Amino acid sequence: MTDGRLKQRLQAHALAEGFSKCRITTPDAIPEAAGRLQAFLKAGRHGQMGWMERREGWRSSPGALWPEARSVVMLAELYTPEHDPLEVLRRRDRGAISVYAQGRDYHDVVKKRLKRLGRWLIGEAGGEIKVFVDTAPVMEKPLAEAAGLGWQGKHTNLLARDLGNWFFLGALFTTAELEPDPPETEHCGTCTACLDICPTDAFPAPFQLDARLCISYLTIEHRGPVDEALRPLLGNRIYGCDDCLAVCPWNKFAARASETKYAARGDLTAPRLEDLARLDDAGFRARFSGSAIKRIGRDRFVRNVLYAIGNSADRSLLHTARGLTGDRDPAVADAARWAVARLEK
Repeated sequence: MTDGRLKQRLQAHALAEGFSKCRITTPDAIPEAAGRLQAFLKAGRHGQMGWMERREGWRSSPGALWPEARSVVMLAELYTPEHDPLEVLRRRDRGAISVYAQGRDYHDVVKKRLKRLGRWLIGEAGGEIKVFVDTAPVMEKPLAEAAGLGWQGKHTNLLARDLGNWFFLGALFTTAELEPDPPETEHCGTCTACLDICPTDAFPAPFQLDARLCISYLTIEHRGPVDEALRPLLGNRIYGCDDCLAVCPWNKFAARASETKYAARGDLTAPRLEDLARLDDAGFRARFSGSAIKRIGRDRFVRNVLYAIGNSADRSLLHTARGLTGDRDPAVADAARWAVARLEK
């Protein structure tokens, strides 16, 4: 039997902890997810993300991940930017970093908050909990839609009428029986702004994504050289891409982020490409300490910076690019040679 009063107190406590929204669903609420994931993987749209294939069974069924779970608490945490994230795209000597990575690493911040909420729930209801923030085989977006937190838009990201689409997701699995909330329905209508703006046409159809063409995937997950046909389309995006999020009309209802740790660092809103290209391993680790950017390492990051230099049309950056043509990392050296060739045209 579910405890309605416990659910109300849990949701109130989640807001008091700093979450923006809290809704409940069950582990068996997304039966359609398995087929969608299978089709995605079969088409090869996951690219080099082999971990999606290796853990397909767990990812397809939340109940298989932890059979003892009876409820899933889905939580949203806003990181709404204070500035226009598309403005930096016009400054070709600067790097464009995705808004979510301009502050503290959200994995750490959200997980700590989830653990505090989980400890409160155990104290009130007993049982066990497990918390997940984008690092386990959990399909957070379908679960969030099933919980009524929002819906997956045509850009495949989650958005909500009262939050826009600038928010992180956290999942708290629990053995407690909590009354589920009704699922959210799709409210995109005829709008195609997110599809139209994509620089690489990464959406084969509305509500579908081919990660192999997505700039976020190419700059973060993809190892080695990026296809030469795609490099000019990256522009000066050196870590992630916010285009499809930034143009969503529902953002006009987005609230401000309350967590100051997500506030953009001044050196990450529009960093100079020349400075970033000169980073060695130690310099990279020091500059991006506490940032989600640190996970891709110096080599992949500098590779991205060199693609941006090649797209800058700024011949003052030629010397910087030439200095990396002999880099020890083959992908960096290749990107440097490509940048030099572009700037010398």
